[in-house]
Amino acid sequence: MTICYFTATGNCLYVAKRIGGVLLSIPQLMRKDEIEISDEAVGIVCPVYNAEMPMMVRAFMKKAKIETDYFFFIYTYGAGFGEAYAHAKLTAQEAGLTLSYVNAVQMVDNFIPYFDMQEQIDTLPKKDVEGQLEIVCADIAARKTKEVKITPITKAQMAMYRKMLADKWLRKDTALSYTVNESCIHCGICAKVCPANNITVTEDEVKFSDHCEVCYACLHNCPQSAIHMKLEAGTTHFRNEFVTLKDIIEANQ
Repeated sequence: MTICYFTATGNCLYVAKRIGGVLLSIPQLMRKDEIEISDEAVGIVCPVYNAEMPMMVRAFMKKAKIETDYFFFIYTYGAGFGEAYAHAKLTAQEAGLTLSYVNAVQMVDNFIPYFDMQEQIDTLPKKDVEGQLEIVCADIAARKTKEVKITPITKAQMAMYRKMLADKWLRKDTALSYTVNESCIHCGICAKVCPANNITVTEDEVKFSDHCEVCYACLHNCPQSAIHMKLEAGTTHFRNEFVTLKDIIEANQ
């Protein structure tokens, strides 16, 4: 079994490890000229971003040549996932794949413009992440299937979420509006955790480019809490407690 994952604050890396198999980083795979994956089971583990999948994951699905008899998609989310299941099915179809199984694990939502991270962390006991993961892992081990129906209502809701959320927030130029305060020590960690190679750090400045993935890895993993957005719901930052900074760097470099 092969798992291709996208992670920024560790949730998806943790889920991928819990599912098991050969783990492949999508940001690393995307730097290759060609991507070919063949296994009896292949899965994608990624976050829900504004009721959709990350932009890089969608691009990965278009680029990769995947051969498998059992293709599955596991999302992580905090508050809701909209029509993310439908996006998984349609993206799989466009890649010539049949979506065998899809599920979502409710964890901490790192979308700091809207969610206070401490409040999100405080909800973890109620979410029973381990209980959710046990179900997902058992389903995949048993090669269970789940059908995703796409109706005219589904497509209308997808369009609605796109207009309300994705068009506003999933923008490649997002990081150009980030600010870096005087706490910055130019350690370069923000550049190392960025899955899109969108950040350059020198002795004089931290420079953001125009191909941001809107994952907030730079903001949440900054040891000095020096990176900020104009709109933040709280001051607490987040990284999954079972994932280290080293893990994030190794996943995205």
